[in-house]
Amino acid sequence: MAKPTGFLEFQREAAGERPFTERIHDWEPIHLHLPEGRLHQQAARCMDCGIPFCHKGNILNGMTSGCPINNLIPEWNDLVYRGLWREAYERLSRTNNFPEFTGLVCPAPCEAACTLGIHDPAVTIKQIEFAIIERAFDEGWVTPNTPAQRTGKTVAVIGSGPSGLAAADQLNKAGHSVTVFERADRIGGLLMYGIPNMKLDKKLVQRRIDLLAEAGIVFVTNTEVGRDVTAAELQAQFDAIVLCTGATQPNDLPVPGRELNGIHFAMAFLQGNTKALLDGEFETGDWRLETESLVSNLQSPAIMASGKDVVVIGGGDTGTDCVATSLRHGCDSLVQFEIMEMPPMERAANNPWPQWPRIYKMDYGQEEAAAVFGEDPREYAIMTRRFIGDEQGNLQALETVNVRWLPAENGGRPTLEEVPGTEQTWAAQLVLLALGFRGPEQTLAQQFGVATGPRTNIEAEYGRFSTNVPGVFAAGDARRGQSLVVWAINEGRGVGTAVDAYLMAE
Repeated sequence: MAKPTGFLEFQREAAGERPFTERIHDWEPIHLHLPEGRLHQQAARCMDCGIPFCHKGNILNGMTSGCPINNLIPEWNDLVYRGLWREAYERLSRTNNFPEFTGLVCPAPCEAACTLGIHDPAVTIKQIEFAIIERAFDEGWVTPNTPAQRTGKTVAVIGSGPSGLAAADQLNKAGHSVTVFERADRIGGLLMYGIPNMKLDKKLVQRRIDLLAEAGIVFVTNTEVGRDVTAAELQAQFDAIVLCTGATQPNDLPVPGRELNGIHFAMAFLQGNTKALLDGEFETGDWRLETESLVSNLQSPAIMASGKDVVVIGGGDTGTDCVATSLRHGCDSLVQFEIMEMPPMERAANNPWPQWPRIYKMDYGQEEAAAVFGEDPREYAIMTRRFIGDEQGNLQALETVNVRWLPAENGGRPTLEEVPGTEQTWAAQLVLLALGFRGPEQTLAQQFGVATGPRTNIEAEYGRFSTNVPGVFAAGDARRGQSLVVWAINEGRGVGTAVDAYLMAE
């Protein structure tokens, strides 16, 4: 533990973010960071709670509570409080391959499960985690995990998102020769192209990838397994295969007018934007963007929101990222639809600690939209009926109706019904569908002959991670379905252990 009375002496202090009116004109990271002295105080708030729920990940009421990778949170909080930063980094690196990613983009289920959070604001765990890893990089403590010797075994990891990179890191440290295949032109998967730069600086992602490459991992880009190289060819070349392709099949919205121009999946919008940014098509130097120069500078086929009425359908992190990106493009108006009812301001009776708190909050994108347009852009309990276009097939508007949720009966699910007389038409030239994902694309599963479940996820028992095909393993969202980055790291570490045992027969 840290200071015994720290939670009584110090209030929670978050570092905050850059001003809204400044940051919406560039792609620079939005997060600010506390100086060392105040971080000591925040670490001191970690109390002697006896049973630290923060460092053990569980699924409670359908949501994650606690840390899925079992970070030794009370230990490194105590070490930070005492100024022992290197020891804190050593504790953190025992459980987390990429703290700089989770320290920025994880929703922090550890903080939701913090015991102090029962009656006071939780410890700033996520903020301290990021401070530890950045201190480690600054001091030169983070070095390539190059193995002392090689086993002679070879492993192909397909997909370079958080689960694929974690699996590759673990297997490389064990001495196996690892090759990571990625169909995009850059390594990183979701970390590189799925999360906007202002939320996760791509220089941090590339910094980690460079370390992994220096440690001996081979990265192959612009190569789609199943098209550019077949499953049979990989199985003949490698001793084991790990499928970490993610859950990339987006949920669609099959209503009248879906075929109109101007309706896109959210990930196509976000990926195209980040690629244009990294290719230097927005602005060079510090990657700053002046909205008025955006369209004239852009050469790649990115989807643009500038000068348009934008509707984002769906909530969650992806919807928020679409909101924030559209603002930076310079959209004329912005609204976000959520089919669920507005959550309560405080925990409901059926949502007690340490469950994830299902309460109303504004994420960074909604806060930015409110600063620009004067209010939270979200409309709750609303459903899209149809899209409306012009004679040239271009989207012009969409029609919605309000809905209400009826309580579940006989153990079933709540049902949805439309509210008569609430029909409404919204101007829209760009609609972004952020409705989640069904599961992995099926080409690889079919080529490898691995079994899939009802939701198209690859069937592989958690902990074993082996599919029905000998030598072929699966982990991350491809196995468990759409989930958090921290769960992907958990599964990448787990499949690394499983593959090592398979290769070494122990």
